[in-house]
Order: sequence, then structure tokens, then C-alpha cells
Amino acid sequence: MHRPTQLSSFFLGGFECSSHRREDGRRLDLLASTAHDRNAAADYKRMREHGLLTVRDGLRWHLIEKSPWQYDWSSFLPMLRAARENRIQVIWDLCHYGWPDDLDIWSPAFVDRFAAFAKAAAAVMRDEGITAPLVCPVNEISYWSWAGGETSKFWPLGKRRGDELKRQLARAAIASVDALRGVVPQVRTVFADPAINVVAASAERRNDAERARLAQYAAWDLLTGREQPELGGRDDIIDIIGVNYYSDNQWVLGGKTIEPGDKRYRPFSDMLGEIHSRYAKPILIAETGAEGEARAKWLRYVCDEVLQALVRDVPVEGVCLYPVLDYPGWINDRHCETGLFGFADAEGQRSVHAGLAQQLAFEQARVASMAASASSLATEPA
Repeated sequence: MHRPTQLSSFFLGGFECSSHRREDGRRLDLLASTAHDRNAAADYKRMREHGLLTVRDGLRWHLIEKSPWQYDWSSFLPMLRAARENRIQVIWDLCHYGWPDDLDIWSPAFVDRFAAFAKAAAAVMRDEGITAPLVCPVNEISYWSWAGGETSKFWPLGKRRGDELKRQLARAAIASVDALRGVVPQVRTVFADPAINVVAASAERRNDAERARLAQYAAWDLLTGREQPELGGRDDIIDIIGVNYYSDNQWVLGGKTIEPGDKRYRPFSDMLGEIHSRYAKPILIAETGAEGEARAKWLRYVCDEVLQALVRDVPVEGVCLYPVLDYPGWINDRHCETGLFGFADAEGQRSVHAGLAQQLAFEQARVASMAASASSLATEPA
């Protein structure tokens, strides 16, 4: 059985940090709208109280670089210092869909400016005593390319330019990793994208469905140099594969979502095994969660499958509850009840979702018991 070693805790909490512009041009800032930016210290303390010693969180590039090449770290430093003071390990997203308003994402300048931003962020972390940071340079390259480059769901509002955007984001990501390592050589990188399964409704569409399914690997293949090596990709760009997985990540091509229990539903553990066999790298479930009363049941399913994967020696390093806070929906600001914690009140207090908290404690105990058993077996005399 694989025994995780990369992170401070097997279970993580992920703070939604999207900062892109919607189709109508409105800028989102989920760190602000969830009040996490104002309550970071209290939120990190809550993480620790629930055994979540590692979190995903983010920098807001558009706030930090309001003028080209000029950086204002006032939106980042309080969060970084609050995490350090609460002994919380953070995987920092450098670009979670958002970028400075003056910058053309399609231009070569985007790559240069992002690499410079990454270098400057690395220097701030180093100067604050973080010499081996965990960083997700560009979040969900494949998903962003589909939503922002292919279907015009959010900025840069591209239509049928998904592959072009994917290459551009890969260039920027590769350049940023080189810039990060030039300042903090011990940095570890996470690149997250959705794991999916697509099936055909008829035999005639099987090849189309398989092409759609294999598209989940496109960004990781670019980053590792398996495809289009002229972009500069190589195997060491990715240290940890981030896998994002929700209940709607399996569907019929051109049709409906496949629900768990359907004979066409592929076990998540099998999907993790395929990813590991393809890349031979540690895996982090970088996002997973459900809404409303489905939260606890979904966590149980994911953990069942992750434990199956661990038994098969698939190196899963952790599971991130994402988002760990309730948040206002991207499109209509509705209250999305997905978190372990609710919205902050005027004093910064947040309610706890009892069902998810109870399930989390159960899963933490289950993982600890399995790890203890594996350790005991490993030390028994032959």
C-alpha cells in the first residue's frame, strides 16, 4: 500500500480563489466575496481545529500587478503570514483564471509577465522564510481552455480557439516553473485538471467519445513534453498531478451525466490508476465536493475509491475538500452550500456543516487506521 508523504495532512481544505471575468465582463473575486481574504487567520485556525493542516489558496494577480511589472503584495502577505502563524501548509495558486486588465492573454507578453510575476512571488515567499513552497502555477489549463477559449463561457471569450489557449497557458506555466526554481529550487509544483469519463450512446460514436475522454490529458501532456515538445515541456515540470473530480465528471457524449450506480459509471479508483500509469507521479485529489446534503455521502464515495487506489499502490497524497467555504455562485450569486464552513458573519464566525464534519472525522480515522496497519506490516520481521 502506498503511504502518503508529501503533505502535512492527508485531508485538505481548498479556498475558492477564482478571479476571472464572466461573460458579461464582471470581475469575480471569490477570496473577497467569501470574506476569506479578511478572515484568513480565523479560517486557517478553523482548518487546524478540524485536522486540515494543508490547504489550497491563491494569489490574485490582477490585484498584485495593477501596473506592468510593478507589484503590490498587500493582498497576499497577510494571508501568507496568517498561514505561517497557524502552522498551515499552503498550495498557492498563482493564476486561477484571472490576469491583469492591461495584458493581452494571447500575446507573447503574457508569458513573459507571468514568468516575472512567478519569480517575484517566489522571492516574497523566500524572504518570508518559505524555502520549499507548494505552488499550482496555472489552475485547470484544460478546463480553462475549454471554457475561455472554446465555448466563450468566461474570459478571454474565445470561440473554437481552445487548443490555441491551451498552448499559450502551457507556455506560461512552463516559463513560470523555470522562474520559480530559479529563486526557490525546492519548490514543488501541482497542476490540476478534471478527471473525466465520456461514453458513447451508440457504437458509431465510440471513437468520438474516446477522443473526448482522452482530451483530459492534453494539458498534462503538453507540460511534460509528451505532445508538442517545442513548447518546452518536460517531465520535471509537474511534481504532483492534481485531479479534480465531481459528480458530473462522467457523461454520455452529447448527452446526460452518468450517475453513480449506472453500469457505465467508471470507478474513480480505476481512473486514478490510469492517470498514475500514464505519468508515474504522485496524485492529489485537488478538488472534490458536493452541494447540500450530498456533501457527506460524496466524500464517503471518494474516500472509498481513494483507499482502493492506495491499496493498489497508486500514490494518492491527499483529498482536498473544495471549496471548503460556502460561496456565492459565479453566475447568479446564489448561496452555494458546498463547504465545511458557511458564510462569515459580521464577527468573522462561520457555521459548521455537521454532517460533513462528522464524515470528515470518520474518514480521517479510517485513513489513519489504514496507514497504521500498513506501517505495522512494513516493520514486521520477514
